[in-house]
Amino acid sequence: MDVSRTAFGTWSGGRYMHFGEPLGEDRFIAVIQRAYRSGVRSFMTADVYGNGAADEMLGRALAGVPRDSYCLVGAVGHDFYSGKRDGSKGYPRFTNPQLRPPNQFADYLRMATEKSLARCRSDKFDLLLLHNPDLTGYTSDRVWSAMDQLRDANLTERLGVAPGPANGFTLDLLLCFERFGPLLDWAMIILNPLEPWPGRLVLPAAVRLDVNVITRVVDYGGLFHDDVKPGHKFGQQDHRAFRPPGWVEAGCERMDRMRDIAAKHKLTMLQLACAWNLSQSGVKSVIPTLIQESGAEAKPVESKVDELASLPDLKLNAADCEFIAEIGDNRGCMELKGANRAHVGEPQPDRWGPTPEHELVARRWNIDPDADLACTHRMAV
Repeated sequence: MDVSRTAFGTWSGGRYMHFGEPLGEDRFIAVIQRAYRSGVRSFMTADVYGNGAADEMLGRALAGVPRDSYCLVGAVGHDFYSGKRDGSKGYPRFTNPQLRPPNQFADYLRMATEKSLARCRSDKFDLLLLHNPDLTGYTSDRVWSAMDQLRDANLTERLGVAPGPANGFTLDLLLCFERFGPLLDWAMIILNPLEPWPGRLVLPAAVRLDVNVITRVVDYGGLFHDDVKPGHKFGQQDHRAFRPPGWVEAGCERMDRMRDIAAKHKLTMLQLACAWNLSQSGVKSVIPTLIQESGAEAKPVESKVDELASLPDLKLNAADCEFIAEIGDNRGCMELKGANRAHVGEPQPDRWGPTPEHELVARRWNIDPDADLACTHRMAV
């Protein structure tokens, strides 16, 4: 089964990624099962979440469900088996030269995939993503030959790439599309009506090179669930607590200007965000983070599952799409990860200077890194 229009990610529910209140084990499993019963048919996990615990929970939740009735999406790339966690930076990529040479990439990916599948109680992924690649992951023939071998071994039907963890990687994705497009079925990017930049820059290439796009962070840090309002208090460990001051207030003000379009189509704000994403060329799936916020006014996460599952099958017209994009215009609002001319020094796991190949791919897709990929907001600087 291929990836469906709506999908559920195991980073939802606060157990393995710090967004809102962490759900207890029983409730977490029940939320996954509710998503399936409500009609969501794609479920995505990553082996590094909880060092395999998210895989196991998904496997338990879907035990007994006919395997051909849902799409199972996995992600491998962070080596928590032999690598050491570096605080908030997480585990190193398996391509780190301190962990192994390139001739061992294939063995690692085979091992990680088989272990993830065992935890998920399945013998095959419908889609396997390379999770949060470093520069080597985007460009190495060894890496993508090893990924292709996993498909040949019948461990996955399809292959894809999932940049992260933060926003950016525009030139890296374009280069990856060009080099390995015949192997790539899917790519996952950050995109929503309040963050059209830089995600929309890669969509023309995805369409031309026949790479389907999954969009995450559709909810913009929970704002499109409509229960995070000005003055909302985030927990100390909540990832959103590290965003710049005022982001909730600014986001809510811009969302208010979109509400007439949501009302016209009888959509909730989350459904509007999903519909806007799915109206973009190349975007085939949406996977918002489903968050149980704290406080008496918070929506139950179960109702957020229901909103996602009941998303109408509609596309917004071009005028509505551009009106929303203009309201949410965030160009230049942050320093982007991946290939970036602002980076100085040795490549880091998430950021590096552009190579000559990056410069050439930028020209081929009419992107000016100094104008289109630069941080220009004073507050961000």
